[in-house]
Amino acid sequence: MTQPPAKARRQRAAFLYMVIFALCVLHQDFWWWEEAEPLVFGFLPIGLAWQLGISLGATLAWLAMVCFAWPAQLDDFDASEARAAQGLGVHTDGQP
Repeated sequence: MTQPPAKARRQRAAFLYMVIFALCVLHQDFWWWEEAEPLVFGFLPIGLAWQLGISLGATLAWLAMVCFAWPAQLDDFDASEARAAQGLGVHTDGQP
């Protein structure tokens, strides 16, 4: 698989870092701090629903970081290390 240009990777990484920063700021939900109403789905307090949304957003943001902003040199290093280990007769799958 071909890697996108370094500039595009940096731009995507910068955007995703801004998303993570926004999630950190939104996590400080002082506006719902003492509110139990309204109930979301009829049983979930709004503050807890907000935290659930932040958690789901963080999960998606980190997934996007891994998929779109992972440093390519880390994968290259792992592949070359595995090739070197196989050349030495070392099994990388944990088998003797």
